[in-house]
Amino acid sequence: MKVFVWNKKRALSYLALMVCAVGMLALGSIESTQVYQDGGEKLLPVYSVEREGEKLVSLTFDAAWDDSDTDQLIAILQKYNVPATFFMVGSWVEKYPESVKKFVASGHEIMNHSDTHPHIDGLSKEKISAEIKNCNDKIENATGVRPSLFRGPYGEYNNTVMEEAAAQGMLTVQWDVDSLDWKNLSPDEIVERVTKRTKPGSIMLFHNGAKNTPEALPRVIEALQADGYQFVKASELVYTENYTIDNDGRQRKKS
Repeated sequence: MKVFVWNKKRALSYLALMVCAVGMLALGSIESTQVYQDGGEKLLPVYSVEREGEKLVSLTFDAAWDDSDTDQLIAILQKYNVPATFFMVGSWVEKYPESVKKFVASGHEIMNHSDTHPHIDGLSKEKISAEIKNCNDKIENATGVRPSLFRGPYGEYNNTVMEEAAAQGMLTVQWDVDSLDWKNLSPDEIVERVTKRTKPGSIMLFHNGAKNTPEALPRVIEALQADGYQFVKASELVYTENYTIDNDGRQRKKS
């Protein structure tokens, strides 16, 4: 007969397992699939996605400035039948609700880019949570749909930011192709940067209100479509469960 001995060491081991299990349940389904960088304690967001055998890419815009090019962007995307993902700041949504509705009516999706566009990785846990939640509330109020993806202002993130986003059911998404349109690069420079860096599974970053984006965008789309790429919304490109992330932020489906 095997005798079970309950001692201090065994008790501490069982307690640690119980705390870990409860913590995983509390953090939610997105949180439980987040991946740490190899050999470290740093969580990694999604920069690009490995979609084997598919030349899928996502066109994303960060919306934090004015809305002067809303109609232009919608017309361009409609012409080429390209769906896009707009990461919007809550204050932008509040200021330009009609533009938000126009993007949705045209088949594009609206995701979370924080409420006030702060340097979010320097905020407390409570303020980070509020930034994400308040933006989600405004987007849901304007569109009827609560966002499932989050992108930090300035591309900033840390473990707390990602954990708070995951606690609200959101995956943190970055980009691997930066148009640098916010630097007012010429249309030629934007086209060259984007087309040379795009690969299957890429997530491209543009901005609304950028000076030369409306001129560069059609050429970018034409070049990539001619090369066999298909544009999909970011929510359709990423995996939300059963995945791994390489050290370079490339998301892969677990086999």
